[in-house]
Amino acid sequence: MKIHVVAVAGTGMGALAGLLAELGHGVSGSDVAFDPPIGPALVEWGVETRRGFDAAHLSPAPDLVVIGNVCRPTNVEARAAIDGGLEYTHIAGALDRFVLLGTSPLVVAGTHGKTTTSSLAAWLLESAGLQPGFLIGGLPKNFPRGFRAPRREAERRLPTGDKPLRRPPFVLEGDEYDTAFFEKTAKFLHYRAEVVILTSIEHDHIDIYATLEAYLEAFRQLLSRLPENGLVVANAADPLVRRVVDEALGDDARVAWYALEGEDTGGKPPHWLAAPATFAEEGTTFDLFAGGVLAGRFLSPLPGHHNLRNAVAALGACAQGYGAKLKDLGPALARFAGVRRRQDLLGAPRGIFVYDDFAHHPTAVRETLRALRQKHPSGKLFAVFEPRSATACRNLHQSEYVQCWDDADEVLLAPLGRDNLPEAERLDLAAIVSQLEARGRVARQMPSVDAILDALCDRAAPGDTIALLSNGAFGGIHGKLITRLGA
Repeated sequence: MKIHVVAVAGTGMGALAGLLAELGHGVSGSDVAFDPPIGPALVEWGVETRRGFDAAHLSPAPDLVVIGNVCRPTNVEARAAIDGGLEYTHIAGALDRFVLLGTSPLVVAGTHGKTTTSSLAAWLLESAGLQPGFLIGGLPKNFPRGFRAPRREAERRLPTGDKPLRRPPFVLEGDEYDTAFFEKTAKFLHYRAEVVILTSIEHDHIDIYATLEAYLEAFRQLLSRLPENGLVVANAADPLVRRVVDEALGDDARVAWYALEGEDTGGKPPHWLAAPATFAEEGTTFDLFAGGVLAGRFLSPLPGHHNLRNAVAALGACAQGYGAKLKDLGPALARFAGVRRRQDLLGAPRGIFVYDDFAHHPTAVRETLRALRQKHPSGKLFAVFEPRSATACRNLHQSEYVQCWDDADEVLLAPLGRDNLPEAERLDLAAIVSQLEARGRVARQMPSVDAILDALCDRAAPGDTIALLSNGAFGGIHGKLITRLGA
């Protein structure tokens, strides 16, 4: 089948295009730019790229047009496909039609931790011999790319000879963002989830969900669609996760709670419990309990309590949901290499550690900085933040953006990534700086990427750590900083 993807250069849509090409379809795609890493990757995956949006890209007519959710109703190419009577769908529709049938989807949902947890779950299932397919909105370092076609039943060969608990697993990062301008429901509602990991819930995507209640309803709908043999592995230490699970499922045998030792679980008894033993540069050692029974001692190479929760969730889902053996999962966890743009060490020029991280929600910022401080307890920690997402640029979390920098020695705030918001709705960076200074923190509002580079090169010294926090390209600061520090 000839398939054309409109707005193909995003991480998720690009991975979908590559996955469709892997399945044997002829795939083309259009976008305004094809910058690295996704642009060259699309060519490598056999996707024909077309720059810009133009109705001419639909001639000769493809059999199917997949329209990305970044497209607005005025997108000339999407409009031409719809008005011209071509068959069209969205990313979730394409997955449902070409990928998910005949699989057992594992959907990782929640405000935080989706990419890391889904990448880890895919790696654990792979190491257990379950040969998962996957589509992840990031680049897991244990795989050559962020997607893989599912194995069908006839192709499966379990090393133990045991009969699988479910059909072939397919791991999905369960995004709650809306599906397309012509389908205003959450993407993850279309994924036929059999196993769900629910990591956390905090009001996000305010451009789609104006109220917390609307946001919670999306997660309730996800859980209410679980089949009778379904499973949800849910964070017992998150009050909103507890609320959503209780409202959607009640006291249901399909729920397995997880937590870290000592956390307030609101009376929910964790089936999966981690008791941290040691925190060191090489990772976190912990004892894992399953149903109150010690299952063994494990090593997670990822720093931070939030990543330990992610590890427990992935271990629980793979073992309880798919029958993977914990004896196989332990060594695999220790070999997990992480994900690009998640506490991703870019280099250490002159002994200055430079990390790239996707964190932009205040909770993610706080947990990332806490983990980096744990990993690098000596030296200064510079936090450099670009508010770029629709939520980050708004004042919804104004007070939280004052409180999330406690582990940083210096905070540098870049200009807002969106200038089309009403003044009354914008995040007030000057107020954040003023309040941080009142708390004794060194904080500066920076006018440009160049000014940030000058400040970092002037102030950072060997042994210090720099965290670049943004969900976008951040003006190419990553490569520029490595070059200048190393000069």
